[in-house]
Amino acid sequence: MTSSGTGGNAGAAERVEKYLTFRLAGEEYGIGILGVQEIVSWMEITRIPRTPEFIRGVINLRGRVIPVLDLRVRFGLPPQAQTPRTCIVVLQVRREAGRVTVGAIVDEVTEVLDLAASQVEPVPELGLAVDTAFLSGIGKAGSRVIILLDVERALAAREWLSVEQVVHHNETKGTKHE
Repeated sequence: MTSSGTGGNAGAAERVEKYLTFRLAGEEYGIGILGVQEIVSWMEITRIPRTPEFIRGVINLRGRVIPVLDLRVRFGLPPQAQTPRTCIVVLQVRREAGRVTVGAIVDEVTEVLDLAASQVEPVPELGLAVDTAFLSGIGKAGSRVIILLDVERALAAREWLSVEQVVHHNETKGTKHE
């Protein structure tokens, strides 16, 4: 006899999400794959004066200028020299004004990982002094722990404003030269 609804097959219907995992300072992080546009090899980054330190600058990606964020600086991690594994993860981030394309520097990309809802724990309470607003959860894959990021909340509203100003400045500048 089979049952309908929430019977014995509840495990088979468990929601699974894909995450791009990467390393920063030896820790493993994950970003929902739906926000990832592509991964590009390290390329020269042009610094933009008077921008916050976490905005490393901009890159020219096939004729499109996009801002690049240094996640190490944003998260208060120690700096590291570029290695052959250092790359830029290009993300589509939802903002009130629409989607913003940004690059994020990571030490290395590790894999695309499937995590079932049962493998994701809520972010633990770490006290008032620790800002965890940019975390969406903690993933468990075997003995590994993956810090899951919410890219939309990784920056405060004023920081996103700085990123959007760089994007707007470069779009305006690009249309004047055409």
